[in-house]
Amino acid sequence: MPGECHAHIFMDGEDYRAAAAAHSAGPDERRIREHLEAYRQAGVTYVRDGGDHYGAGLLARELAPEYGIVYRTPGFAIHREGRYGKIVGRGFSDRKEYGGLLREIGRCGGNFVKIMTTGIMDFSADGQVTGEALPREEVVWMTAMAHDAGFSVMAHTNGAQAVIDAVEAGVDSVEHGNYQNGESLRCILEHRAVWVPTMVTVKNLIGDGRYGDGILEAIHRGQAKNIQEAASMGVLLAAGSDAGAYRVPHGQGILQEYQAFFDVLGDTPAVRQMLRRGEEEIRRRF
Repeated sequence: MPGECHAHIFMDGEDYRAAAAAHSAGPDERRIREHLEAYRQAGVTYVRDGGDHYGAGLLARELAPEYGIVYRTPGFAIHREGRYGKIVGRGFSDRKEYGGLLREIGRCGGNFVKIMTTGIMDFSADGQVTGEALPREEVVWMTAMAHDAGFSVMAHTNGAQAVIDAVEAGVDSVEHGNYQNGESLRCILEHRAVWVPTMVTVKNLIGDGRYGDGILEAIHRGQAKNIQEAASMGVLLAAGSDAGAYRVPHGQGILQEYQAFFDVLGDTPAVRQMLRRGEEEIRRRF
């Protein structure tokens, strides 16, 4: 049964603002249970959450055993103030504040640390990432401090150089990882990080009308090319759908992500074993 290696339980796959509002006074248990039930119905027994403002992931972790699910969450993701990441977590302005957030993750029982090192894809132009990537030296000390505090590090990162910076800093997994090249893929391989590509966040938008299909199809072709190259190299790949993101439903999203891998690499025992190996590594590290 597949594990979901990247999800956001507080989102609903339809309307981010409405979902956030539903949790604004505290985590909405009814919605969380609906999402956990969707995972149960899909046969998913492991979920790694990407964080939120509201304590939804922490409540989901408490409830998950009722649904036969092992649930892991950072509690909240961490971003530098003024940079991308507010929608899923808390911000810091300096190293001292970052250390305080690490201690808070420890107090609330977070299972790992998630850092935001770049923005997201700019869906109006293939190859562009919104905002500015964090400086390499900052990613280095963020990762080192998290590891020193006893946490594994999940890194939201896009762009080849940003991936290289994060992986060489020692992050344990790279989330999304769009717009890579051979050098960044070799770096992931060398440092034995796990790459979680979240393909369906793009693929499921094709034909939706929110963005131009030409750009989306070009982005997806680039994703597919990099995944083919990564798989041929032996890069650790794990399936995570970014469930809760627009048009990526809880439960079904990870089944769609598996199908996206099969569409790119073929549905073979070797590919299934590759994805199992990546998931096992995520489970072990996180």
